[in-house]
Amino acid sequence: MPTPDTTPAATSAAAPSGAVPATADVAIVGFGPVGKLLALRLGRAGHRVLVVDRNLAGYPLPRAVTHCSDFARILQSVGLGPDTIGEVTQPYDDMYVWRDAEGRSLVEVDWSGLGESGWYNTYFFSQPALEDKLDDLVAQLPSVTVCRGWQATGIEQDADGATLSLRATDGDEEAVVRASWLIGADGANSAVRRWSGIEWADLGFFYDWLVVDVIPDPALEFPHVARQNCDPHRPATMVPGGPGRRRWEFMRLPHETKDELNRAETAWKLLEPYGLTEENSVLERHSVYTFQACWATRWRDGRVLLAGDAAHLMPPFAGQGLGAGVRDAMNLGWKLDAVLSGRAPEALLDTYGAERLPHARAFIDFSVGLGKVICLTDEAEAAARDERMIAEWAAGMKPPAPPRPGLGEGLHAGEHGGALAIQARLSVGGEEPRLADDALDGPGALVVSDAAQLAGLDADTLAGLRSLGITPVALDGLPSPEVLLAEDVDGTWTTWLADLGVSAVLVRPDFHLYGAGDDAVALATGFLRAVATCGQEAPVPA
Repeated sequence: MPTPDTTPAATSAAAPSGAVPATADVAIVGFGPVGKLLALRLGRAGHRVLVVDRNLAGYPLPRAVTHCSDFARILQSVGLGPDTIGEVTQPYDDMYVWRDAEGRSLVEVDWSGLGESGWYNTYFFSQPALEDKLDDLVAQLPSVTVCRGWQATGIEQDADGATLSLRATDGDEEAVVRASWLIGADGANSAVRRWSGIEWADLGFFYDWLVVDVIPDPALEFPHVARQNCDPHRPATMVPGGPGRRRWEFMRLPHETKDELNRAETAWKLLEPYGLTEENSVLERHSVYTFQACWATRWRDGRVLLAGDAAHLMPPFAGQGLGAGVRDAMNLGWKLDAVLSGRAPEALLDTYGAERLPHARAFIDFSVGLGKVICLTDEAEAAARDERMIAEWAAGMKPPAPPRPGLGEGLHAGEHGGALAIQARLSVGGEEPRLADDALDGPGALVVSDAAQLAGLDADTLAGLRSLGITPVALDGLPSPEVLLAEDVDGTWTTWLADLGVSAVLVRPDFHLYGAGDDAVALATGFLRAVATCGQEAPVPA
């Protein structure tokens, strides 16, 4: 969902927070959700992290409002499973409905049910409330320093690190920090990207929309539905906005200016047909934004890396913009940890952009495709669209599901390498069943159908796997001190292995498969070799 093109005034005292340290293992520019997740994962791994943000306080109003199943799994990985934060996020178990001006179905995207990651395919949430939860977790880490009210003014880098120059946002105070690695998570207009000379590809697909966030009186009882109204007289969106909130979005028409659209009285006028008035609802936010379809052509420049909106932007219609950013954090986080800990060479970080960019591009293209359906204001074009799509729907077109792209070329092997791993429910030692990542104390796993398949793992290989967060786990066989025996209570992993036609899979710490096969030892040694050589030696497929 969209990010506003305006920055609110800070709500805290006009003074930068926190003393800027002279050195850090990682410096992150930008303390939005992506910067927070990176700081959290790297800080929990024991690395010294500095996060700087020009704003003195977090943005207090809604921005992104929807997330998917693997986003939920990422929240689970930091202790914020959606079932534990019901005041922040709520599931949406239904279709995503697209209607023409007469209310006829054009298409319905299937957002119902549970996804591979063990959570609902779709949730609607309050981003400020989620960021507060992440803030609390980051604040518990002594190795992470958060400095608000500091504007990045320049970077220099050499073979050993990057030097970040800073200036207090509301003053003349300056600071310089030296970091081994620098991450630009500083948004669509990323200064870090610009200073690094990284080119920005643009599909040229952009439109202006007014986003309106409302807290309706509970007595209004709006249906819990996500809908796109493809009326050429006023294309519009209506979706939940997280617990107790609703969101509407209205496309700017050719004869309107941004200033005319971005007024409270305009918002109320557009909301009136839905039964919303100043007497029964609170207008929490209104802002005109311009959505885009863009990406950075490189995600690494020496010691500098990009993540989140600094690396990619997409139209809001698939609800995947922030989701792409948190996937960046998961992919980059474990690889940067491996490099900082001396378990992998710097070249491992070249696989970050190579893997993530094609994945993000798949969602950009899907979002653009949806945008081309709704962003029509010409009545003749809209009528032709309606006739074609209604005929396809009447002919039995199946509701399309959101794409499930694999990773681009990188640190994985074989036919199934790079695919998103399924999360099962496991019972370990007779305990109550839990989702696998909780039962195994992390997402990384070498899963085999029988414990005997792991008998050939030597002590060094076992230690190497565990140092990278990979737990060997068997679904059957005899227990041993080296192997965790788990009951696949719903048969989810057993069925998964059978569907893949294999007896072993290696799941990386970012939920994606390194590979699958029938030789668990070859999978384990191939993964460790791939991490250690970063493709300079070909991985051994199982």
